[in-house]
Amino acid sequence: MYSVRVEAEFAAAHSLTHYRGKCERLHGHNYRVLAYARGESLGEGGMLLDFGELKGALRSVLEALDHSNLNELPEFAGDPSAERIAELVFRRLALRLPAAPLQAVEVYETRTSMARYEP
Repeated sequence: MYSVRVEAEFAAAHSLTHYRGKCERLHGHNYRVLAYARGESLGEGGMLLDFGELKGALRSVLEALDHSNLNELPEFAGDPSAERIAELVFRRLALRLPAAPLQAVEVYETRTSMARYEP
């Protein structure tokens, strides 16, 4: 089994509408996002997936989120949690790279707090 991973970052604000505590107030993060692909066979050039292709698609997806208020995106319906961000990024990556063997997306809000989406 082969695995590849790329990462990129974006900055955004959000608040968690249905959370009780300080995170219900508007605040921001410098998000770190890791995208994984996994497969059993290598393609042309001996690669599972070209790093540049995966990283370019990830950056393009994150560009739409960068320096935004995530609560304004209808996909989040007021609660842009790290879990929901990971799912959104995964689904948008899959649309950009339909033939890629995508495995998972991880979203770090801080160095020590992360959520993972894996269908």
